[in-house]
Amino acid sequence: MKEKPAVVVMLTGTDWLRVLKPDADPRNVLVCFPPGGGSVTAYRPLARHFGTGTAVFAVQYPGRQDRLGDKPIPDLIELADEIAQDLRRWPAGTRPVLFGHSMGATLAFETARRLEAAARPLAHLFVSGRPAPAFEEPGRLHLASDDALIADLERLANDPEPVGILRTEPALAEMILPAVRSDYQAVETYRYQPGEPLGTPITALVSTADPTTSLAQAGDWRNHTSADFETATFPGAHFYLDLPENQPAIAALITRRLSHG
Repeated sequence: MKEKPAVVVMLTGTDWLRVLKPDADPRNVLVCFPPGGGSVTAYRPLARHFGTGTAVFAVQYPGRQDRLGDKPIPDLIELADEIAQDLRRWPAGTRPVLFGHSMGATLAFETARRLEAAARPLAHLFVSGRPAPAFEEPGRLHLASDDALIADLERLANDPEPVGILRTEPALAEMILPAVRSDYQAVETYRYQPGEPLGTPITALVSTADPTTSLAQAGDWRNHTSADFETATFPGAHFYLDLPENQPAIAALITRRLSHG
């Protein structure tokens, strides 16, 4: 019988972790990593689709929402160091499941490397909407104008109209864009350092019309685990994760994969 992890939902929130869905006796503890420019609210709709036995947490990056006063960190390695340190405070028997989308996928991977190096095994790593770590982002939008940043956010959005408000509401742009720029810098300056593959199973999720990640690029994640690997495809563009019609299937995939391994 599969050994159950220690109960961690009794822990209160920290600077880095927020509880999205508590569970009194979790078999699985899912930790979600938001995309660049995102926050924990990116995963609230998805969290509602998990049933009893799964607790859902999300990482809150500095420089947004209730951490607006904290200086953003424009470095994925530094972010991974901080998050892994926070996760290591959980009981040693906890084997969290990490899920990251876009920037969050690379960040979840680097966090997983640090946890494994500290002899803190994981149950699974789900990476979504992001090429494998050896991919080097060619753009330098973090050095570009605010208009260029907003244009790229519009390019990736399911509905670009709400993003366009940043052009007409300077106070809102002043609040949001520094964290966005910092995250773009973190992604565009990240350089993968080769190492041993993870011992954690990886599932790579990709959408059918994502301009940032092809199915072949998603498949390259297989090179980063010595355990099981699979890909899963969903309809939509880069932010397919936000589409209500996809969320039950994504939650079902995660639940099903964990029940088998």
